[in-house]
Amino acid sequence: MGLPAFKAYDIRGRIPDELNEAIAYRVGRALSEMLGPGPVAIGRDVRLSSRSLSEALARGLMDAGREVLDIGLCGTEMVYFATAHEHLAGGVMVTASHNPMDYNGLKLVREQAIPISADSGLKLIEQRVEEGDFLPVDSPTGSLQGLDIHDAYCAHLLNAIDPAAIKPLRVVVNAGNGGAGAIIDRLAPSLPLEFIRIDHEADGHFPNGIPNPLLPERRERTASAVREHGADLGLAWDGDYDRCFFFDERGEFVDSYYIISLLAEGLLRASPGERIVYDARLTWNTRERIAEAGGEAVQSKSGHAFMKESMRRVDALYGGEMSGHHFFRDFYYCDSGMLPWLLLIEQLSRRDESLSAMVRAQRQAHPISGEINREVADVDAVIATIEAEYAPGAERVEHMDGLSIEYAEWRFNLRGSNTEPLLRLNVESRGDWELMREKTEELLERIG
Repeated sequence: MGLPAFKAYDIRGRIPDELNEAIAYRVGRALSEMLGPGPVAIGRDVRLSSRSLSEALARGLMDAGREVLDIGLCGTEMVYFATAHEHLAGGVMVTASHNPMDYNGLKLVREQAIPISADSGLKLIEQRVEEGDFLPVDSPTGSLQGLDIHDAYCAHLLNAIDPAAIKPLRVVVNAGNGGAGAIIDRLAPSLPLEFIRIDHEADGHFPNGIPNPLLPERRERTASAVREHGADLGLAWDGDYDRCFFFDERGEFVDSYYIISLLAEGLLRASPGERIVYDARLTWNTRERIAEAGGEAVQSKSGHAFMKESMRRVDALYGGEMSGHHFFRDFYYCDSGMLPWLLLIEQLSRRDESLSAMVRAQRQAHPISGEINREVADVDAVIATIEAEYAPGAERVEHMDGLSIEYAEWRFNLRGSNTEPLLRLNVESRGDWELMREKTEELLERIG
């Protein structure tokens, strides 16, 4: 039958019918059977159900004889960091990131923070959870103790930049009442920045709405604060702050597509010739800018587990995904929502340019639709219909991640979401805004 909360690269579902303490306990038992020897780290986000799920997960691990290290309230990347930095057997983050209030989830990694996805063990865990039949344990019940990784984690972040190179910029930071605010407060004394904090305190009731800056309706609070305070840029995160989003000095949202190229260019200046991983949704700008900066562009399937697998396979310096995930070799090939803004602020300071000026040429060269989501009854059927109409006469048709079709002056990608019942459309052109808008409207009409 299968369990609905088990997705392509994590566990995520509605509380309590799709995910609950009983399932979390069984995940702990099944995960322990899969991992090598050693402790397992557990962290949790601010959601109201996260503590009880975390406790149930810990009981499952301890009943399997595991030592559990509780990081407490944290971001997903802190679980990755703790697992790799402390040489643990694995780690679990209890989070539903940007999903609705009544959802929660689990992100699992093995040693060295290697993700456990459907292709690398998650299906086996699902099977064991569904059966509820676990191996007998000879050792006594495991133990639980706290692990404060904050200082080592923040030191690792700051080591990626030169704080002395950063100018005293004014920065709006919107934690969305998730967990990012606590890390901003820890980093602030080491940086010559003036932080303007909004929605800063962690609050699992999310009084200002679920933190998901990809939604246009969740952007205005950050954008208006940038304009009101005359800030140099704005930053916003999702609840577990593994995704970071940028607003320029005018309060305009800057698509991750353009941020990826800026970060790649900055990193390639220090390390020319390295590989950079990108996902298949929007590609022209990324490939061209990486080539101009002396790097090698490597395409990957979307999704944090798939991106990390690609990063490790080609030993990439950096990887960027359209959804706002940014991956770094020096962060154990994992995604971080803190490193991108630190690196970009250093880049802004060194170039002495505004963010809008830094992305202007990219926007003009490659206008984009932004990702547009549509609910459809049959994702595969719609994609097949679109391919039958648009593939004839195309210069390139790819199926690495959904459907990508390229013509000489425009291209698009159409794919089903890995975590939600949605069809996602991205369109770009070569310098022609009108063509991009025309083709976007045309495709949306076809999709229905």
